[in-house]
Formats: sequence, structure tokens, C-alpha cells
Amino acid sequence: MEAPPLHAYLVDDEPLAIERLTRLLAKYDSLRIAGSATDPAQALECLSATAHPPVDVLFLDIQMPGMNGFELLSRLSVQPLVVFTTAYDQYALRAFEVNSIDYLLKPIDAEQLERAVAKLGRFRPPAKPDWQRNPELPGLLREMAEALHGQRADYPRRIASRVGERISFLDLDAVTHFTARDKLTYAVANGREHCVDQTIADLERKLDPATFLRIHRAILVNLNAVQEVKVSIAGKVAISLKDARRTQLPVARERVRLLRTRMDF
Repeated sequence: MEAPPLHAYLVDDEPLAIERLTRLLAKYDSLRIAGSATDPAQALECLSATAHPPVDVLFLDIQMPGMNGFELLSRLSVQPLVVFTTAYDQYALRAFEVNSIDYLLKPIDAEQLERAVAKLGRFRPPAKPDWQRNPELPGLLREMAEALHGQRADYPRRIASRVGERISFLDLDAVTHFTARDKLTYAVANGREHCVDQTIADLERKLDPATFLRIHRAILVNLNAVQEVKVSIAGKVAISLKDARRTQLPVARERVRLLRTRMDF
């Protein structure tokens, strides 16, 4: 039996962009457009209404006046599948940080869209990707919404390490990675571990995402410290650092795509 079409909702403050995307999507029998909006506030009201048919996938612009795409998502009680649309590549990278299905750079072309629709075909209700059940997702979306509004402070350049009554400060440029072990978190610099009083999740939110990337539940790596990426015959991915020990770190399967995007390989 053929799967029923996914219900899609389009949000973009540019009417011409909505028209173009509607026209491009018309050829796909696997998608049915349930609605669209050029006002994100109107879209939020519509998507939150219980009377509205459930939306499976949201084609969502990131930068919009009044309410950006991340802020809109943070206000939804139920997260649909998301394909971000944006004219700004730097924001596309942020989109991948919340593990969207895909992103489309404007002006959207047919080949880009076909790739995204193919990915959508892998997820059919009630199946949902793991990131949609992540309890930290709303906070992360709010944080990115604030960053897009320019409300976020500068990222720190140093981090405190406490040993007994002594507190020392490490330059983050010298930290190759952070690792969690036995309920403690360590910053590794110059081959030495320094205990820090923050979780990996805390560090991921506070540090510059252009420099530090979470590659595993217990590992946050400084991308500038990566020497090479290794892919085994079995498909497992690991990175090798530039330190004296050529430290090897595993990359979780769900983080490989983001690593590829960040390091452009």
C-alpha cells in the first residue's frame, strides 16, 4: 500500500519565495501543502490551533522580521520535521546544529529540493528522528533565536578549572577537547586533563559553535585541533588530533553529518 502524503506547511516572509516553493513542490505526490504564511506570528497561531490538520513537515525560513525561524520552532509544543530555507549560509549551519532534515539555500533549485524530499521519505509518521524527542531542544532553539537577534554575549576565551581551593584559567585556544567521565568533565590542554565544573551540554551551549563541536555524548572537540578524520571499513568515524599523542576520538553516528558539514569533507 502506498504511503499517504506528508502534510507540508510553508513559512517565508517573501511571498515570491512561497509561490516558487509551492510551484516546485507541486510535482511531488508524496507531499501535500496544508497551508502557508508570510507572517511567522500567523503561522504560529495556525500551527498551534487544534482545529488545524496536523503538519508533518515545515519548510521554514530562518531570518524573518519580528520572529525568526528558530523562535517559531521554540514556541511549538509539537515539533514537525523541518526543512530550513535561507539565503544565509551561516544560518544554515545553525540549522544543522538542531539536526533539521535538510536546509535549502535560496534561490531554491529543483535539485536541492529533490534531495530534501528524498530525505523526508525516510521519515513517516508516527516515526520521528531522535532529535525531536530531545528535552534540551526548546532551550537550544531559544538560544539560537536570541543569537540571531544579536542578544547573545561574546563567547568566552578562557575557562576556569578548580583543584581544591585553587582556581586556574585555561585559554580555550589551547584546549583540544572536553571529555566527560565518571560524572566529571575535563578540559584537555597540552596533553593534560583539567577538571571543569560544567557538563558537556553546558559547554556546548556556552562556547563558540564555530570552534567547538559535540561529536559524541561525552566529547566536545575544538575543530582547530583536528588533524584528520578516519572512516573504517565498517563505516565508523573517528578523528585524530594534532596533539603529541595523536589522540583518537570517536564520532557518534548521528554526529557524522554535522562534522562533514563543518569541516567540508
